[in-house]
Amino acid sequence: MGHGSYKASDWQRLKKSKGMKATSTANDIFAQNKVNEKFVPKFISVRESRDSEDSPESTPIIVGFDATGSMGYLAAEIAKNSLNKTATMILEKRPVTDPHIMCAAFTEPTSSGYGNPLQVTQFEADIRVVEQLLEFSLGGGNMYSYDALVWYFAWKHTSIDSLEKRGKKGFLFCIGDEIGDDGKGYILSSHNIRYTFGDEYSPNYRTRELAELCGKKYEIFHIITGSHTGASLKTWEPLLPGRNAVVESENIQYVSEVMISIMQLVGGAAKESVISQWTGDARAVVETALSTIDVKPSEPVSAEEAAAVKAELSPAAKPEPAPESTSVPDNFKEAQKQEKQGFLSKLFSK
Repeated sequence: MGHGSYKASDWQRLKKSKGMKATSTANDIFAQNKVNEKFVPKFISVRESRDSEDSPESTPIIVGFDATGSMGYLAAEIAKNSLNKTATMILEKRPVTDPHIMCAAFTEPTSSGYGNPLQVTQFEADIRVVEQLLEFSLGGGNMYSYDALVWYFAWKHTSIDSLEKRGKKGFLFCIGDEIGDDGKGYILSSHNIRYTFGDEYSPNYRTRELAELCGKKYEIFHIITGSHTGASLKTWEPLLPGRNAVVESENIQYVSEVMISIMQLVGGAAKESVISQWTGDARAVVETALSTIDVKPSEPVSAEEAAAVKAELSPAAKPEPAPESTSVPDNFKEAQKQEKQGFLSKLFSK
């Protein structure tokens, strides 16, 4: 995917058609939606970012966010403002070439009450990424920020021409308000992986290990927001050293400027010049966010390394969603509950 080009006028038409206003909440935007299997990883073999006549040098960019109830303000900000602002700013400031954006919403792997712990759009170069985002169903709970779900999908279930043809990594940003893990080596288990992605015979993955594996393909960053950013940062630094930025919840409207600035740093720009391009509150927020970012300019990946990363794609074949289907079947939730109960009974019978 990735044909077409982004236009601010398309965004204005979409916003008007959806009745979105500055005062619209996450509940106003998403409450009527049901989980649609076209966004559910169990039904997705691969998401592709391909070069095209419109995008001859595509750059895949994944924006993931915590979709739990406490983060409703974040979902609303991304839907109403930040996704559009990020797309238009990339085209204006050119930190990367030909952006292909994917959105991902995550909760926790066992949050069966909300259909699936991860939803992902296609990679899109135009307004379709916003249209798909607005179909997401939000809700659920979590103890940690489950970026690992997005990392696993990006590593095992995306195929990107930027890396496979030109040796350039994509970008992956996750935004959340929870700690990274419990400090005891939290694992994305093989059961979590089968439950979420449908991948059989997968090993368990430690959070740091999965970040390193996905990091062969994407430049990974975590943006910390919420009410306990200092405590969260302490847990994230061991997992993603120098790749964590703090944006306080009252400044979340500047998350686009922060992501653009990080991409510029990875592209080789000096931190001072990156900060100086912004003015007013945006400049102060970016300066604070970049104070914990310590990255070197990205280096090309060799053809051999890129081929090895491509070979790590999940071989599992996933069923395609039926054309007439618009939501996950009614018995989906009950099936997940039975799967979880069966797993627990086996675990405690040992």
